[in-house]
Amino acid sequence: MGLWRVWGICFCLAACAPSSPLPDMQPGETGRVTKVIDGDGLILDTGQRVRLISITAPVLSPREGSSEAFAGESARMLEDMALGRRVRLYYPGLTRDRYDRALAHVVTIDAAGAPLWLNREMIERGGARVRLYGSTATRGQDLLAGERTARIAERGLWALSDYEAKDANTISPDTRGYTILTVVLGASIDLVSDDRFPPACWRQLQGTTLVLAVDEDARSACGIADGTAAEVRGWLSGETIELRHPLHLSIEDGD
Repeated sequence: MGLWRVWGICFCLAACAPSSPLPDMQPGETGRVTKVIDGDGLILDTGQRVRLISITAPVLSPREGSSEAFAGESARMLEDMALGRRVRLYYPGLTRDRYDRALAHVVTIDAAGAPLWLNREMIERGGARVRLYGSTATRGQDLLAGERTARIAERGLWALSDYEAKDANTISPDTRGYTILTVVLGASIDLVSDDRFPPACWRQLQGTTLVLAVDEDARSACGIADGTAAEVRGWLSGETIELRHPLHLSIEDGD
């Protein structure tokens, strides 16, 4: 076989190879989805448990209490798209959590239907909300754009009052969970830091007893002017809401 023919075959193979749907992430394992745990968790035929990163779905089987609103519908939504299909994992950063779950974006790769980026599909169909962490936040803006569309259209969980953005003034002291709040940022205050989550700063939320704990990854929020109206999302507990990522705070328009 001539040299030029060898080079031609190599060039053709490279040109014909399918491009990665998520080129800014590291391709990982493949497998067939054998079980859906809830709207953001599944298990592959390899036994690997997978957590769909950058999204959070209503909890279907909590350790305490009953399932969250829309949890069953969210799980069925993921089942309809993924169960029995072959998928590839893509890693934007950290690959495993403390439970040895893969922290991944998941894309279907078989011929059973159109390729689906499951994380984004769950967001755009209203099956989950965006939840970002600094080590795995690649494509966070894409997901937030999809979420905005779903919220406007009141798709899925966004049709329920449980998931509407709540006015911080209406939050009771015992409220706990991942929450979206409309707030007015107040002054920085001094509080004793929790060693598990040492914030870059603490900010009082005006008109409430709630405090915003700003993580180092979201330090830019420490410099936003007092009196700024914003929407904030994060884990709320003990009258403190954690701001883990800068995209979890959006300043409201003055219109």
